[in-house]
Amino acid sequence: MSVPDPRPDPRDGAATRAWMAARAEGMAARTAELVRIDSQTPPSATRPMAEACAALLADLPGAEIAFHEAVAPVTNLMVAIPGARPGRRLVLNGHLDTYPVGDAARWTRAALGGEIADGLLYGRGSADMKGGLVAMIEAARLLAARPFAGEIVLAFGGDEERMGELGTQAMIDDLPRVRGDGVIVADAGGPRAVRLGEKGMLWLELSAQGRSAHGAHVHAGDNAADRLLDALTALRGLEASALQEPAEAARLMDEAAAHAGADGPEPRRTMRRLTVNLGRIEAGISANLVPDAARAACDVRIPVGLSTAEVEAEARRLLAPFGVEMEIVRRYEPTWTPAGSPIARACLAGTAAALGEAWHDGRIGGSDARLWRRAGFETVAMGLTPRNLGGPDEALEIAELAELAAAIAASGARFLEG
Repeated sequence: MSVPDPRPDPRDGAATRAWMAARAEGMAARTAELVRIDSQTPPSATRPMAEACAALLADLPGAEIAFHEAVAPVTNLMVAIPGARPGRRLVLNGHLDTYPVGDAARWTRAALGGEIADGLLYGRGSADMKGGLVAMIEAARLLAARPFAGEIVLAFGGDEERMGELGTQAMIDDLPRVRGDGVIVADAGGPRAVRLGEKGMLWLELSAQGRSAHGAHVHAGDNAADRLLDALTALRGLEASALQEPAEAARLMDEAAAHAGADGPEPRRTMRRLTVNLGRIEAGISANLVPDAARAACDVRIPVGLSTAEVEAEARRLLAPFGVEMEIVRRYEPTWTPAGSPIARACLAGTAAALGEAWHDGRIGGSDARLWRRAGFETVAMGLTPRNLGGPDEALEIAELAELAAAIAASGARFLEG
């Protein structure tokens, strides 16, 4: 007599949530093991992380594992799990690297210790996004436990923290197997928010030239720092740019604000407006000398409804009176996946079934989701709520780790069944 399989049908959201919740402790332990692997960017030396993640999937029947390296030391991982019959290809995407630890003395827990206390798991990369990797792996294992149509591909990139060009983008370029019918990116953001879009960006390098002189004889000099500061003040005018949000994006982000667990008023305002951040400024060699050169770097984040070309043109207009040079060193368009796309519908329904509530929304920060959308793939992002993202004592909530795994499994099941 055959023994019934105790694993739930992932289409059953409540049963899937209970199943994952019972395994939360083991998921936390596996995440802690990944946190203890140093994968800071730079240098993005992610081979040990790729191997550790591959080991968590190696026992699945038919799983095909490939390590991909466009430029050392960035190592990427692809694991393809074929289904029992033809169907859609679901891609589960994440990143293996982390922000730098920074000043270890500012951490109250070991930065790479994976310490668990009071329902939280601490360490660099815990929420962003080694917990997300484990959630995707657990979801894939449950989806693969019974015959399914199509294919599940896990694509883990090695350099998202420096924009993913050698990680996710290189896999999109080089590995046809990762080009799917729908993509879930499990980057940080909260498991109930199915995020359809994110802001674009322009990184600007500004430089001004002047004429040096002694600080007591300012009449003989031309202060490059003064000119640059005036130009930077003018550049703030970008934040007044007229914005025409697409109707769907405006409606969904308005509706998302009503949910108790959604982004609060301040991040929501930031998500929906253009921002200019002066990240670096350099000028002069001594207080008593007029500087003859000055440089600054700015990060301009662009909401859905504007293009980088529009923002660039306005920036050049604003800067023209000041005689400064502007170079664009990074450019990404705002991106949005339609709410009616199969992956967006499946993730909304699956997350609601598993967690009781779900909503479509935008995303305030950048992720590799923009690379998939840029390449033409319908993509959503759904991940863990970040605690101390990028700072000391980064942490995730262990109960939420199980929730994310359940949401991804229930969403993936609906997408694969068509």
